[in-house]
Parts: sequence; C-alpha cells; structure tokens
Amino acid sequence: MDQGRQVFAVDLLERYAAKGRGVITCMTAGNDVIVLGTSKGWIIRHDFGVGDSSEIDLTAGRPGEQSIHRVFVDPGGCHCIATVVGSGGADTFYTHAKWTKPRVLSRLKGLVVNAVAWNRQHITEASTREVILGTENGQLYEIAVDEKDKKEKYIKPLFELAELPEAIMGLQMETAIMSNVSRYYVMAVTPTRLYSFTGIGSLETVFASYLNRAVHFMELPGEIPSSDLHFFMKQKRAVHFAWLSGAGIYHGSLNFGSQRSSPNGDENFVENKALLDYAKLSTGAEVVKPSSMAVSEFHFLLLIGNKVKVVNRISEQIIEELQFDQVSDSNSRGIIGLCSDATAGLFYAYDQNSIFQVSVNDEGRDMWKVYLDMKDYAAALANSRDPLQRDQIYLVQAETAFSSRDFLRAASFYAKLNYILSFEEITLKFISVNEQDALRTFLLRKLDNLSKDDKCQITMISTWATELYLDKINRLLLEDDTALVNRNSEYQSIIREFRAFLSDCTDVLDEVTTMTLLESYGRVEELVFFASLKEQHEIVIHYYIQQGEAKKALEVLRKPAVQVDLQYKFAPDLITLDAYETVESWMASNNLNPRKLIPAMLRYSSEPHAKNETHEVIKYLEFCVHHLHNEDPGIHNLLLSLYAKQEDDSSLLRFLQCKFGKGQENGPDFFYDPKYALRLCLKEKRMRACVHIYSMMAMHEEAVALALQIDSELAMAEADKVEDDEDLRKKLWLMVAKHVIELEKGTKRENIRKAIAFLKETDGLLKIEDILPFFPDFALIDDFKEAICSSLDDYNKQIEQLKQEMNDATHGADNIRNDISALAQRYVVIDHDDDCGVCRRKILAIGGDYRMASGYTAVGTMAPFYVFPCGHAFHAHCLISHVTRCTNESQAEYILNLHKQLTLLGSEVRRESNGGMTDEVITSVSPPDKLRSQLDDAVAGECPFCGELMIGEISSPFIMPEEAQQQVTSWEIKPQDLGNQRSFSLTV
Repeated sequence: MDQGRQVFAVDLLERYAAKGRGVITCMTAGNDVIVLGTSKGWIIRHDFGVGDSSEIDLTAGRPGEQSIHRVFVDPGGCHCIATVVGSGGADTFYTHAKWTKPRVLSRLKGLVVNAVAWNRQHITEASTREVILGTENGQLYEIAVDEKDKKEKYIKPLFELAELPEAIMGLQMETAIMSNVSRYYVMAVTPTRLYSFTGIGSLETVFASYLNRAVHFMELPGEIPSSDLHFFMKQKRAVHFAWLSGAGIYHGSLNFGSQRSSPNGDENFVENKALLDYAKLSTGAEVVKPSSMAVSEFHFLLLIGNKVKVVNRISEQIIEELQFDQVSDSNSRGIIGLCSDATAGLFYAYDQNSIFQVSVNDEGRDMWKVYLDMKDYAAALANSRDPLQRDQIYLVQAETAFSSRDFLRAASFYAKLNYILSFEEITLKFISVNEQDALRTFLLRKLDNLSKDDKCQITMISTWATELYLDKINRLLLEDDTALVNRNSEYQSIIREFRAFLSDCTDVLDEVTTMTLLESYGRVEELVFFASLKEQHEIVIHYYIQQGEAKKALEVLRKPAVQVDLQYKFAPDLITLDAYETVESWMASNNLNPRKLIPAMLRYSSEPHAKNETHEVIKYLEFCVHHLHNEDPGIHNLLLSLYAKQEDDSSLLRFLQCKFGKGQENGPDFFYDPKYALRLCLKEKRMRACVHIYSMMAMHEEAVALALQIDSELAMAEADKVEDDEDLRKKLWLMVAKHVIELEKGTKRENIRKAIAFLKETDGLLKIEDILPFFPDFALIDDFKEAICSSLDDYNKQIEQLKQEMNDATHGADNIRNDISALAQRYVVIDHDDDCGVCRRKILAIGGDYRMASGYTAVGTMAPFYVFPCGHAFHAHCLISHVTRCTNESQAEYILNLHKQLTLLGSEVRRESNGGMTDEVITSVSPPDKLRSQLDDAVAGECPFCGELMIGEISSPFIMPEEAQQQVTSWEIKPQDLGNQRSFSLTV
C-alpha cells in the first residue's frame, strides 16, 4: 500500500454534541443523519443534510436515573428505535423524524434491545415494514410501525435461543425476490456464535420452520468487549459481512440467491470465509482486542484503545492508524465506539462529548497491488485503473510462467503488454530458448491485441507467423511418417489451425509474399486455399484441373465473384475432363455467351464418341437454341453441322423444319447460313435436307428436281408448296408429271391410266392437254377419250358460269341507274317556323338582294338554302360562312374561290338575260351548274352540326385569338364623366 497517500482521514465534526443532556452513551447514523443517546435519557438528532438538530426526552414520567442503552436509525434516517435502561427497568421507544414525541413499544416492556435489523430493500419513509429486534436474553421479535398510525402495527415473537441463551449483540437482514417469492436472509451474533436463518414466505414462517430443525451457526468462543455484526452495502445490497468475535474477525462474501444448500438444508449464502486473528494486529506479546469495528469495501476500521487501526481486509495488513483530537478531561472514557453511515459512505467515532468523522478517499486505488502480491491476478486486473497497472500484472504472470517453463502461457501474457517490454525484447526471450511454438503463440496473441490502425505491424507479424506455421508443419512431417494419413495427428491439427489463421488474416497478409512463402515450402494445397481466399480463382481452377477435379473447378467458376472470362478460358480443359458436369454447369449459368464457348465445343466434337453416348455439345446447343432462344448464326451453324454428321438425319430434318423466330413479330424462320447448310448437307449426302434448304431458299425448281431423284412423293410435296405463283406451280407439277410418265413401265394403256390418275392429284391444275406432249406421237386418241371429254365438260361449265356473271352485272347496273333517278326526285318538307342553324332567322324569309348576288337560281322570293337528312337547315350564305370559318385554310380558300366564280357567272347570266337571251340558252347546262355542283360538294357534303366538322371543333377555343382583345375591352369599367354632374344640398 502506498503510505504516502492517506486513504482515511479524521476530522472533528461536533465538539459538544450532547448539548448538556449528559454524556454520549451510544450513537448511530444513516443518510447524513446522526442520532445520539445520552446518559440522561435524551436522544439528540443531528440532520446534517438540512443543517438541523432536535432533542427528545425519553425519561418523561420515569423515576430515577435513566440512560439510553442503544439507539438505532434506519438507512434513510427517518425511523429511530431507542432503549432506555434505568431503575425502573427497560423501555423501548419508536420515534419518527417528523415526530416531536416518542412512542413507547409497550409489549417490549422490560426487554433490553441490543440489535435491530432493518428491511433495507422495502423500508419507506412512511413505514418501517418488517423489523427484527434482538434482545439481551436471546429473543428475536418482529415489529412494524406506520408513521401515520402513531403506533406499532404489531409485535410478534419470532425466535428464542434455547440451547445457549446469550444476548443478541448484532443483527442484519437482507431480502431477495426469487420466482416472485420473497426470501429472507438473517444473520445474528451473540458473544460466541453467529447464527444464520433463511427461508421464503414471511418472517414468521421462516423462523417457525426452525422449530423442527437445527439452526445453522458458527461458534467462535472467546472474550470480546463488544461482539458486533456488520454488512457492507454496495448499490443497496450487502456484499460482504464481518463479525467482531472473541477469536478474531470472521468475515466473508455474501451471495444471496446462490441456491447452494448446506448439509442441514439451509441455503448457504456465505462464501470465501476467513478469520482475521487479532495477533496480527499487535506488535507486542499481549493481544489487545478491538472494542468496536466498522467495515468499508476493502478495510476494517478497528477501535483499539483511543486509536483506530485500518486493516486491509484482503492482505490483513495494518495500513494506517487514526488518532483523535480529544479534549483532555479526567472524566473522559476516551473513544467509545465507531458507527457507519452506509447510505452516505461515511464513518463516525464518538466519545462522551464529541463526534468525529472518518472520511474515505478512494480506498480501492491500490487494491490491484494487494491482489497482485497475493497472486490473485483476476482480482488484481478487476481492480486495476489504467493500462500501466494492467501491464505490471501481466508482466508478473508472464515472468512467473516463463520461469516455470510454461512458455505457451507466458506467451499469452507477454502478448498483452503494451508499455513495459518492447516487442523485440519479448521475441528475443523465446528465440533465446528456441521456443518456436511459444513465439508463434505470442505473435498470434499480439495480433489479437493490436488495433486495426497498426496495419504495417499487423502485416509483418502475420507474415512472420505464417513462416512459423510452415516451419512447424515441415518439422511435423519429418518427425512423423504417418502424419499425412492420421487425421487425429498433431500435423492435421496444425494444418487446420494454419488454414483458420489464413482465413482470419486474409485481408492483412501481403498476397505476393504469402504465396511465395507457401510455394517455397511446397504447400500447394494451402497455396490454393489462400488463393481462393484472395479470390485468385485462376490459380485455384488450374490446380483442380491438374488434379482432375472438374466438379470442384466448376464450383469455383460458379461463384458470383469469378470473372466470366475464366469460364471461356478453362472451358476446353473442363469439357475434355468431364463433359457432362461442364455442360450442366454451362446450362445452369445465366451470364455466358455461347459464342465464346464454340472453341471448346469444337475441340470436344472433334473427338470420337460412342454411338450410344449422349453428345454433350449437341445437348448444350439445343438448350441454347430452344430454351435461351439464341439467335447467333455461329451457334445454329455448329448445331446444324453436328446434326449433319449423325447417321440418322431425323434430328437434322427437325432442326431445319423448326421456325426459330416465330415468337417475334415478323421474325425469321432460321438463323443459320442456308448456303453453308446446303454445302454441308451436299457434302454429307443429306439429300432430303438439301431439298428442304432449296425450298427454303425459294429455289423450287432445284428442290423439285433433287426430290425427283429421291422420292416422287417428296417432289409432289415440294411442288405443292408454291401457292402465290400459279405459273411456277404449274411448271413444277409439269416437271413431276413428266418424270412420273417417263418412269412408268408396262403397256401403253396402263401408262395412260396412271397419267390420268396423276391429273386428279393436281386438283385441276394440269389438264390433259398439258401432259399430252409427254406421250409418244403414235399414241391413239381413243386412249384419251374419257379425259378429253371430261376436259371439254369443264370448259363448257366455265363458259356457262361466265355468262351468268355477265347477266348479273348487267342487272346490277340497271338497278343502280333506277336508284339514281329516284334519288333526283327526293324532297324534304320545311316548316315555315324552321330557323337557319347559323343566323337563327327563318329559312323561308324573303331575301332577294343577296339571293341573286350569291349566284343561285331564284326560287320565288325565298333566299336559297340547304336542307340535310338530319333535319338541320341553313341559308346558303350562312352555311358557306360557317364552313369557311370552321374548316382548314386551304379548304376555306377553295370554297371562297368557287363562290366568287359562281357569283361572277351569275351576274353575266342576268345581264345576258336582260339583253334578250332565249330560254333555251338559259336552261342549257352551263359552267355555273358545274361550279355550283362543286360548291355543293364542298359545303354541303355533310351536315356541319352532325358530321366530322363538329367533332373537329372540340379542340377550338371558345374565344378566338382575334376576339380576345375585344373581349378584354368589353369587360373594362370606364370612369364616368363627373364634370357635368350637379351637386345638391339637402336640407335636413
């Protein structure tokens, strides 16, 4: 312990704390509240939190001298219990911080209370909840007081020490919730024993259970001025205890809820028990026992005489001695006792007049050293405060392990050092003793402790560790010949460890350096493993191909990170090695370009294959063509060439007849080169295929000619394919007919019979006169009599049909002429109230002036007008204006031009009529009639309200651009002229 820094310090808190109410006999503290008991029966409360104090007299109505025997306050400083002892016996009082008068606990009359256990977990300011009282005669009572009731709720006897009735000197209680049930832990001490009680339910239930079973206790006989029991609280929970007994200080850890049972069935919640012998605290031969004690987290404060010795609980060494500044008084008894305030974390000492405060200054700062000296390294690390302290702990552990030749363990601890020893010093330690395994372990642990920012150091250490691994692997191979086959050997274990190391250090190892190391040590498998980690897929694939592991190579190629180019590069080797697996892999991939695989497929196709063997290239090409809908001519040409080389031409014919582009709009029927296909099929003597190709290339004459060499039926089928060219179709059938007639053998009549049968197969395309030239000149006409008559009958039927069609046409023309005549006599009835659709004036109104100017023939006194079948009627002038406005510019100009010409011609006719022109001249067909007909077609072809003209007006604006300004002007508000207005005064 660092003696240069004081952990505990003593200060005088209150010199005359008893305030003349006698001398101090007892004291307790909680939550910055100190409660004193005096020799005259007063309790004095000092509340340092609010800076207030109060006094309560407990001797009212009691005769004789009265003294406060013990006083107790809860951890919150609210509830207080005090026992008064005098000539009238003993009485126990309860008082609350808010009360001015105490409340006597009448059922405890005559009982001297030595100890109180508060329920720290459940106590509140208003209610004490369960409280256990320990008496001078060895009895335990349970009480509960509610501040609002002004009296105790109940007082129950719990237990009595029957075997050895001693005074209860100390009492502590803890509660814990386990499975939604409260469990109580109670410890009580007498001058010679420490009792433990535990159970679930209520306190009454817990202590009642000990009527039928033995009580668990620890007995330490010996004389002690004042036996006492203390719990040290941390975060409102007791973590360790100490009993000031006659034999020493019995202490240990508390583990509530550990559920470890002792032999007698009780739950054993005490751990790490120890006994501090008082002899360790005395320098002379005489052992002086403490008269009082307080417990901190790591220390015992022991009152021995007028000094407080601070003893480290772990090392059991005295670290400090505290002296008190007392008033020299012959009547003073010196320091009476110690007490602690667990809530505030303070300690107090008191004599008959004064209160002293013992404060703690970071008592755990040097505990790591204490634990280190005791070789409790885990506790030392737990109590260390900075990296330098941890380094000292690791160094001691490392040096200890190194001295005992436990080099692997030493390496682990050396790797944790950051400040004390350098990296070079530590590595030289292992090199000097030739411990390669320990050195490797140190390097690996060092890697774990380095931060990611130390990239350079991480790379160098990883590379060094790689070389040490390789050296270890080679040494194991030399030492054990069976290492390669024995899977449980150390060699196999180090191989697995090395590969795991490579996986972990993939990102930090230099690729070139590591591969060079692996290659130099001949570790091909590890080289491939590392290459796969570094995504050097080409090396991995090449290795698998050399080993004949096509499946593994294909698995690598299927990884998403592998470049597609490697598929094409290794395709020739893979398809040669395992064609089936390779093609299956190609078919499973969706990013391959089959064209780039053609070299590999050609290499495979050039090798001989058994007749019953599935041609894998054909399978892949069929997959590309039929499933992937590949349109590459190279793929189609290759597949066609492989089909052509097969003995059976059925696959070739099916391929040629398949329409590959039928799924596309106006798509092609094939993608292969027909000229190449024809040349290949001619070379391989696939004549039926050649016929099909000729037909596909529209070379029908060649197709039929070649088909005639194979099969007449095939030739007929080819000739029948031509549908759009009648002459060519007839020519082809004549070729077939000639061939058939020339091939027929036997008598002349049989020859003629078969020729006549062939004519029927042509469906009337060929006549007897078409094939007669193919027969010899000396053939008798009688042999063709039936065929010639049949032909003549057909011609006669055709002539009759043509006559009937001519009669039907003449009759139709007559009907049309009659309809035209009837149409000229059609009329429409106009009501005298009907309006013009444009100007809304009466249609039958008189308008002679503009009637003649418009160029129309006068009909009485009415203006010229148009009437449509739909019922709409328009003045001629209005209709022309409306149509001209609504139609396009060119049509409008055309209408206006016709109207202008018609008007001019009308004027000339009127002048000539006035000059004496005859009626014959006027009524004859003249140019005005033609112009008027054209104008009628232009403006009256359809009703403007029911035809396309009205539909086109949907897109026209309501206000035309030329009307916009007029509309804006019409909405202006013009100011009136106020100059002419007169003002009148109104008399009120």
